[in-house]
Amino acid sequence: MNRYDTGRRRRRSNLSGKTQLEERRKMCAHALLNRPWIMKEKDPELYYWIKDQYQELREWFLEQAGFVLIVTRTMAKLDKAPVVAYPWMGFQEFREPMDYVFFTYGLWYLEGKTEIDQFLLTHMVEEIREQMAGGNMMVDWKNYAHRLSMTRALKKLKTLGVLTAVDGDESDWAQDDSKNALYECSTHSRYVLRRFPRELMAYRTLPELAETIQYPDTPEGIMMRRRHRVYRRFLLEPAVLDRDWNEEDLYYVVTQRRSLIEQMNAMFGFEGRRYREGLLFFHPEPTGEADLFPALSGLSDLSLLVAGELRKQIESVESGLRAETDGSVRLTRSEMERLLLRLREEHKEYWSKEHREMATAELADSLFSFLQNWGFGVWENETDFLVYPMLGRWSGKYMSVEFDA
Repeated sequence: MNRYDTGRRRRRSNLSGKTQLEERRKMCAHALLNRPWIMKEKDPELYYWIKDQYQELREWFLEQAGFVLIVTRTMAKLDKAPVVAYPWMGFQEFREPMDYVFFTYGLWYLEGKTEIDQFLLTHMVEEIREQMAGGNMMVDWKNYAHRLSMTRALKKLKTLGVLTAVDGDESDWAQDDSKNALYECSTHSRYVLRRFPRELMAYRTLPELAETIQYPDTPEGIMMRRRHRVYRRFLLEPAVLDRDWNEEDLYYVVTQRRSLIEQMNAMFGFEGRRYREGLLFFHPEPTGEADLFPALSGLSDLSLLVAGELRKQIESVESGLRAETDGSVRLTRSEMERLLLRLREEHKEYWSKEHREMATAELADSLFSFLQNWGFGVWENETDFLVYPMLGRWSGKYMSVEFDA
């Protein structure tokens, strides 16, 4: 083997190592963006990858989005907050605003505990009740609805891994307040709520609370705040169309399009494309840390069918359905119901039992909510739903697939 061959092999080895490092960094970035945190005891390999690339990850998230990366001896967390808050960003298990109140007071209680402390559920809820009473919020644990709400909060704390049941279960207490349970907590409890750059009493408006770092009152600070707003929306929302930006942020998106696409591709592998309705980012793989569209759900399939049907009707003169100048399509509730009736008659053998038997009005409401949550449309008023042209980028149909025996 001559010297030239040795050098060539080394270069190949370095290239392979660099590619592997980039892929690991993308995996870390996706996990940090989409998980509450990464715990060393549950995912040690990913945790150490984050520690190994801490500097690169920390600098990118702080510089582009204003997100702070926190790494402790037991966990890694990206402290993030949305610019625009949507209902689907909350805990899907929660049903009432009171659930969030009890969840927050549960964290307050756990702050006074160490990981070696054990405590009874009844002691915990009694201290929470007294603390809330001091703030003129009255709680009655004899009230079944209050116990159910507290139970949902406790279950979420357990799911996050900050509360562990040693003996007993909160569901039994929800049914009978004489029952009890024994818990212990982890050190992660104090990292659930994000950290604010200023004292809470210094904030005066809700938009101020969305800021993750403190910006200097200078031209550079104004530019930084704008860049962070744009990146945060692209990172945390399914899609952001031109119509969703204010004039200042849209100017940044248009003029910095190339940089946005390069940065998002380098850190996450996202593919960005500019369409008439806006700059859109796509995940190149069919699966990932985040929920992706098309999703593995019946409503996702229905939305693809609707997209294809709308395109056909727009192209047909007889349908009477027309697109707006920007490509959007305006649908009334009754028009969506008629469309779904036609699709169900044609494709019902492929639909789930739930969607086959669901009332058409209920199915239309579910589909409207699904489309709105994914950013494919919005209610203009009580009767008209505006379907954005972005939905027309997809089209779905059922196909028969034969498998070899």
